[in-house]
Amino acid sequence: MRSVHNALDQLLLPAECLLCRALLSFRDCHRVVCDVCRHRWRPVRAPWCGRCAQPEPLFGRCRLCADWPAALVRARTAVWLDAGARDAVHALKYGGLPRIAADLASAMVSLDLPGREAAWLVPVPLGPGRLRERGYNQSERLARALSRRWNRPVVELLVRTRDTVTQTALTPEARLANVAGAFALRIGDCGLRSDGGKFKSTIRNPQSAIERPLVLVDDVLTTGATLAEAARALERAGARTVLAVTFGRAVVPDFT
Repeated sequence: MRSVHNALDQLLLPAECLLCRALLSFRDCHRVVCDVCRHRWRPVRAPWCGRCAQPEPLFGRCRLCADWPAALVRARTAVWLDAGARDAVHALKYGGLPRIAADLASAMVSLDLPGREAAWLVPVPLGPGRLRERGYNQSERLARALSRRWNRPVVELLVRTRDTVTQTALTPEARLANVAGAFALRIGDCGLRSDGGKFKSTIRNPQSAIERPLVLVDDVLTTGATLAEAARALERAGARTVLAVTFGRAVVPDFT
């Protein structure tokens, strides 16, 4: 009966693409981004640094991930942060449209991430002030959407110990300073989420989760400062293998 109601709703109130406002077809009624907008997202492809997927440096080793913690062994991103992808991220972060996370996650599903089959997904946490302001954590919504596609649980292992200023306008050096020491392992119970987002079980000892591979999930990678600092907190707690995935990647020409 619910499917009949959904079909009637789609016929009477056809959905629009959240980015271009084009009407979505009945076939795509479960999406919020149309095929045209999705096809404009430009995939990140090799050649790249094998660790961080930054375009290969002209000379010498990659500088972007040179100072990353040893536990952060690989980071992969789905698309370049061009205009269309940037609009999608803004809709998720600032537009109050968390349901767009499923469309962003669909672009991340096929990322090359060996070991994720046994991993748990760890969303990068927001600070308390930012979480109150936004009402949700966009990284957690992305992690949930990926959880449904990868059939892997989401565990909120990290907390943000303080609010940090937005990284957008900061230099690479300022980004590092901004997030330094901003993450810590959650003390006490951790919720292990099922693919529906509800608490499936509770981890009494977060330390036990550290023993398995972990995948950090965030919306955008620029210099990698946030992911590296989050991985550093997991490494301090004993994690040996941390992977990372993001939807968008901003160009950092100073590091090529």
